[in-house]
Amino acid sequence: MTSEHRVAVSGGTHGNEMSGIYLAKHWLRNPMELRRGSFAVTPFLGNPRAIEKCVRYVGRDLNRTFTTEFLSSAEAEDKPYEVVRAREINQTYGPKGSAQAFDFMFDLHNTTANMGACLIVDSEESLLPMHMCHYIQVGPAPDLSTRPALGQGPLRSAGEALELGPQPQQVVRADLFTQMRDLMACALDFIELFNKGTVFPAFEIEAYKITGRMDYPRYPDGEISAMVHPKLQDKDFLPMNPGDPIFQTFSGEEILYEGDTTIYPAFINEAAYYEKKVAFAKMEKHMFSIPGLQRE
Repeated sequence: MTSEHRVAVSGGTHGNEMSGIYLAKHWLRNPMELRRGSFAVTPFLGNPRAIEKCVRYVGRDLNRTFTTEFLSSAEAEDKPYEVVRAREINQTYGPKGSAQAFDFMFDLHNTTANMGACLIVDSEESLLPMHMCHYIQVGPAPDLSTRPALGQGPLRSAGEALELGPQPQQVVRADLFTQMRDLMACALDFIELFNKGTVFPAFEIEAYKITGRMDYPRYPDGEISAMVHPKLQDKDFLPMNPGDPIFQTFSGEEILYEGDTTIYPAFINEAAYYEKKVAFAKMEKHMFSIPGLQRE
């Protein structure tokens, strides 16, 4: 694996997730904070129009727009703004998979769910981000421990997504802002060590693999008929066993988990997922053996 010379950091892919937005704005004013000896870091605002309105998006979800379908479709004046913006980002920092693409991109997000810090990675075979996550877990600031979640499914982010929560939409919290800032500093320090030829030995790591999504119970007309059960609320990444209560109807009745295996839900009661008909993401917990890593 060759060295990483050009790194980009996107804040505000969603215009109401404020930690990344204000960090990107801070770094645009203070770029020296991101500087490392062996590579350059370019911060940018992902969705300026949504940021201006303090909404998730103005036309369609930018985070689901970095697909071949949208990036290669014919130009048209009636395309949603996010399609145009995805193409701009792809041309500036990509094209994805090309020789001129940036070597690494961070995509900063907040979630209203009680997920702590989570790095969403394509798969356990993505060695650099897996080693980065392990470095953050055992490195100089272990209190920044970050879970890896594997498999973006329908997510089509421009880069590796760093999720921090819980944080309400349209709100910036100093504690999560500081945590995200410190996590980014640690991640950039890891890339610097990698570029200098540091040998990172093999290790085992616990990771959560996205396997599906659970919708809310609904009336025949499509309206939600139940809410996340109090015993499930805020229990992201904790085991859900068959027979556990997961929903509570508005009249107070419990709805139990009918699966036949233990799962580990995440993004529980995420505010932005009501429109996507997702009450939580289903996750499996695995232990992965990650081979050693060194720059070629």
